[in-house]
Amino acid sequence: MSHGKHFTLFGHKKAPNGWRVPIILEELGLTYETVYLDFTKGEQKAQEYTKYNPNGRVPAIVDHKNNDVVLWESDAIITYLVDNYDPEHKISVADPIEKYYQLQWLFFQASGQGPPFGQAAWYVVFHNEKIPSIQERFRNEIKRVFSVLENVLSKQEWLVGGKPTVADLSFIPWNNFVLPGGVPGVEKERAVVNFDFEAEYPATAAWHKRLIERPAVKKVYALRESLNA
Repeated sequence: MSHGKHFTLFGHKKAPNGWRVPIILEELGLTYETVYLDFTKGEQKAQEYTKYNPNGRVPAIVDHKNNDVVLWESDAIITYLVDNYDPEHKISVADPIEKYYQLQWLFFQASGQGPPFGQAAWYVVFHNEKIPSIQERFRNEIKRVFSVLENVLSKQEWLVGGKPTVADLSFIPWNNFVLPGGVPGVEKERAVVNFDFEAEYPATAAWHKRLIERPAVKKVYALRESLNA
């Protein structure tokens, strides 16, 4: 493993969770080298990787400037990064109570957004058997999550602290993945989201647009696009 960069990041060229941590690393100006695992070869389940992440999923990081600390689970990694490398609170909050508000949104992303968005993508795009009732179930969960966000974002510009933080940034990859054009190689007509995002959730759509226009996010997604071209 190379130690030329501050971090080694284990990710995947397409999987949304593999792109959440790079956004935070770029926002904080931290250097890293990414090892892209090949899921078709089962590299994420091989001992060479599970010695870092016993769950056999991405992402995981190694912090070479902090005794080679190894962390997995993207929201744990994100919390570690801002706690240790965002002293000016560029993308995090300083107030002790607001830290818990920030954490609650990270937990909501991990439990409320990621799993149903992923299941929707699986059953709509990738699963061999098309089961309308299951597709509808998870598409409805996407709408429920967007409704939660819309309820908050219709009253305030950002989720926590009156500024963009990791609470907001953590939602980008899965939002991008389910919106039209989000799955590489899949026609927009087969997009996971089958409703008008901007019309039904205008505040959430405007929030998402503000986030994806950030330079760090653009840089990460330009790389992702080049890798999947």
